[in-house]
Amino acid sequence: MIAKTELMDQAAIDRALTRIAHEILERNKGLQDLYLIGIQRRGVPLARRIAQKIGMIEGKEPEVGILDITFYRDDLSLLAEHPVINGTDMPFSIQDKRVVLIDDVLFTGRTCRAAIEALFDMGRPKLIQLAILIDRGHRELPLRADYIGKNVPTSSTEVIQVNISEIDGRDSVVLGELSEEGN
Repeated sequence: MIAKTELMDQAAIDRALTRIAHEILERNKGLQDLYLIGIQRRGVPLARRIAQKIGMIEGKEPEVGILDITFYRDDLSLLAEHPVINGTDMPFSIQDKRVVLIDDVLFTGRTCRAAIEALFDMGRPKLIQLAILIDRGHRELPLRADYIGKNVPTSSTEVIQVNISEIDGRDSVVLGELSEEGN
């Protein structure tokens, strides 16, 4: 990828997550039966940060679960011969609960479809909402986010790279262009 511009720095990401935390609380009228679930990988630290922000507002953090959707992907056969499994950790029941799925980028919608399928294998939530740091368009499935940090219309040759300090050592969102080799 050839970087073109930084769309969000650490402060912008923090403001977006603070806004999303407030919106989640407002729409769900508080924390009653509310659970946050981060989609592996970058959705997990984002979910934890949103939970911390909710905790600062409400005095109590919602529980956070971790969801690995690797085996629910419709392109599993196209991935590496031995895909990396990051693990699911759901220390609570989602039956009849309000669930907010959290991920870094919403693109085609296929990751979200896989996450919803994985959730239904664990129970039947009362409702599922979706919080996304970046919505870049190009949907292939009829899905939309309930909470969006930033809308970034992109071309098919552009790439969004989200860097999260817990994984990448820094917070930023970068818009880039695919190089000639497709990297």
